[in-house]
Amino acid sequence: MNGLDEFGLIERLVQRVPSSGRTVVTGVGDDAAVLAVDPGEQVLVSTDAMVDGVHFLTRTMGFADVGYKAAASTISDIAAMGGEARHLVVALAVPEAARLADLEALYDGIALACRDHEVSVVGGDVIRTGGPMVVTCTVIGAVPAGQAVLRSGARPGDVVFVTGWVGGSGAGLALLLDGTPVAGDVAAELVACHRRPRAQLLAGAILREAGATSLDDISDGLANELNEISRASGVRLRIQATRVPVAPAVRDFARRRGEDPLRYAWYGGEDYQLVGTAPPFAFARALARCESSGVKLTQIGRVDAGDGVIAEYEDGRLEVVEPRGFNHFAPREANEP
Repeated sequence: MNGLDEFGLIERLVQRVPSSGRTVVTGVGDDAAVLAVDPGEQVLVSTDAMVDGVHFLTRTMGFADVGYKAAASTISDIAAMGGEARHLVVALAVPEAARLADLEALYDGIALACRDHEVSVVGGDVIRTGGPMVVTCTVIGAVPAGQAVLRSGARPGDVVFVTGWVGGSGAGLALLLDGTPVAGDVAAELVACHRRPRAQLLAGAILREAGATSLDDISDGLANELNEISRASGVRLRIQATRVPVAPAVRDFARRRGEDPLRYAWYGGEDYQLVGTAPPFAFARALARCESSGVKLTQIGRVDAGDGVIAEYEDGRLEVVEPRGFNHFAPREANEP
């Protein structure tokens, strides 16, 4: 590693990331970070790990992309609670054959994600491993006390909504793996969706303030997240399939492959948009604020009494939407889209 020992490597890497902020009292360099909490707030904490060969492939993503996605996907969990992300802790397991340039690129990606989302890096660890590279990010955020938006608050009569466009990351991965010929602008959009997702922090805050009753981020596919809300809230979600905002680039890509574009929305995952529920008046407030802030927000269905997720199609057909998002401990065939 260019003659660097553990501490030299850590020092070199942390110089590449933002490490200060309004609520950072003591950051990197001591046994633990010291962080301030504003009065009337509660702390939000979430952890995600990305493993080479499971969560990312070096033939489809550069190390800067891996770093960006590792940070953004973790920060997205704070958005899904309606909170403000503030701090990140990074733990890196480094294979013996890893190159210093690749680790620097990884941290450059983390740094860019942190700057994009106004988050500071306040600590972490670097270890050697005989296995694949593992990047673990822990994010710390805050939300006004008692206002975190959970998955369990959906009620019959609520609107079901989703932010942004969905399906882009899954289609981007498929494109990178098999090279389906598409127009250059379509390819660029899909690849960007897969490699550089943005956490929807502004949307999450708007939805919390407007009165959303449940939220979840789309990490494992829209079908999986809708079923999580259904189970946690004890309700049925009835989705109008034609309203699901599948990205135009995804529709073009799916058409060339002879596929249903909804497949990528339901099961592609890693879009990191938000899906949730709100009473009709609260949704109207959120929609007005989102439109004025440049955030796309789409009503895709309603909440009924019952259980499960039902998709309605234009021809009147009803279909149960199964929770087939990625599951690490499911049989391999169960994770096939």
